[in-house]
Order: sequence, then structure tokens, then C-alpha cells
Amino acid sequence: MDGAMMTETSFTPDAAHQRAFRDALGRFATGVTVVTTRTDHGPLGITANSFAALSLDPALVMWAPGKFSRRFGVFAEAPCFAIHVLAEDQLALAEHFAANGSDFDLPDLVESADGVPLLANCLARFECQRHAVYPGGDHAIVVGQVTQVSTRDGAGLSFFAGQYGRIDAGLR
Repeated sequence: MDGAMMTETSFTPDAAHQRAFRDALGRFATGVTVVTTRTDHGPLGITANSFAALSLDPALVMWAPGKFSRRFGVFAEAPCFAIHVLAEDQLALAEHFAANGSDFDLPDLVESADGVPLLANCLARFECQRHAVYPGGDHAIVVGQVTQVSTRDGAGLSFFAGQYGRIDAGLR
């Protein structure tokens, strides 16, 4: 820094400050994922940045679908799902599943043994069985027990302050 004084804003996260709270949360850079599952009506996907590791033993991950989503009920109750960590060149895939969760007309699509659609060329893919679901305000916290992992090298797609970007290998 150049020694300039930084201005800090403080507020109580209430209804009057909902936008400011959302903007503050957006200052935490996240990776971008697509979560997929199989339904009685076919495959379904959703773009999410609320993904985190939870436990190594047992192998657990978590993500949090929003109750405001039309896809919420399916994902909160899905017995099996896959979380795909997107690479920097997969922005179109993130936008695709943010807009339309049922369009799986994609190249190199395969299915897991449980019938869950698996997307190609992601940095990491975690095939999961539902372990638990917890209430989380206007979201649900879905915990998955990881049954299979696939990875590849590359830079990740990120989301920060409402914008997509790139996550690289780190500081040098």
C-alpha cells in the first residue's frame, strides 16, 4: 500500500443493509462449481459458489443451495450428486447452468454408476451420496459423502465482487 488511509464501513446485517451485506460477502473470492443430479424427469444442474471441504475422515464436502431457486427442492433431497469445480476456460458452462439447469446437450457427458451426469474437463469432480442436510436460513447446507474423485491440472474459475475471474497456483 502507499500508506493512504483506508475507509472502513460498518453496519448491522439487517433488512435495511441487505445489499451491503451481500456485497461484503462478495469480497470473499470463491471457486465456481456446477452441481448435477438425476431426477425422475432427467438430469438437473445448478451453478454454485457455496462449496467447501468439510472432513477428510470420513470424506465429506458441503454446498448450500438457495431456497429461492426453483431447483432447490430437488438438490436438497437428491440422494446422489456430483460437484464439478470449474476451470478458468469453463465460464460458458457456469453461465449455462446458472440459466438453464435441464439442458444437458453437452459434449463428452457421461453418467456415474448412480446415473448422475458427469461433466468433462473440470479441475475436480466429487461424486457424492447425501450424508446430511441442515437448515441454513434462506439456504440449506447439503453435506455429501464423497465416493469418487477426479482431478486435472489447470487454473480455476473464480467469483469475486460479482465478477468471474481466474484462480491461479498462488503467490510466487
